[in-house]
Amino acid sequence: MQRAAHSATVPSMVLAARPANVPLTYDEYVLFPEDGRRHEIMQGDHYVSPAPSPFHQTVSRRLLFALMQTLELTGIAWVFNAPIDLILSRTDVVQPDLVLLRRERRSLVTARGIEGPPDVVVEILSPHGTDRDERLKHALYARFAIPEYWIVDPDLGRVTLHRLGEAGYTIHAVFDRASTLASPAFPELAIALVGVFSEF
Repeated sequence: MQRAAHSATVPSMVLAARPANVPLTYDEYVLFPEDGRRHEIMQGDHYVSPAPSPFHQTVSRRLLFALMQTLELTGIAWVFNAPIDLILSRTDVVQPDLVLLRRERRSLVTARGIEGPPDVVVEILSPHGTDRDERLKHALYARFAIPEYWIVDPDLGRVTLHRLGEAGYTIHAVFDRASTLASPAFPELAIALVGVFSEF
């Protein structure tokens, strides 16, 4: 993989200071422009995404609202929504759509972001990022032993819940728009998805 292809939007002064093929780190990540796009680094490679669609954001907001009602307002967990930096290593900094973190793990939350693997990460698919979410982030989140990874498909009205095992992630359950979302990581959850995926 050519790092330069992914690093085209990094300020020129950052590139000039780096030898070729040296992974980007958090120190360079914080120099990326605030241009309304999502910037992430995975294994030192830079990835950038345009702003998501209105329906993507509608689904994200509805799911966030339901999770906050069930988990945050009841004192069970923190619910964070993008943009929030999930710092997994010096060369792995991503911005999941949603992050769930049990209250007793509050020490992972710092002024910089969430520093370490949370209990659940949620990615909501966009046309430009489907491969990244289903392949690159799938491998990344498994590598850092995040217990659950949810992939939400707004167009299909579907949530695929992946659970971590000895061989990596396996699909634990698939919930369609007529289902009630449940999670082994948070047994308290019971979210009717019909409202999450309804037209707006």
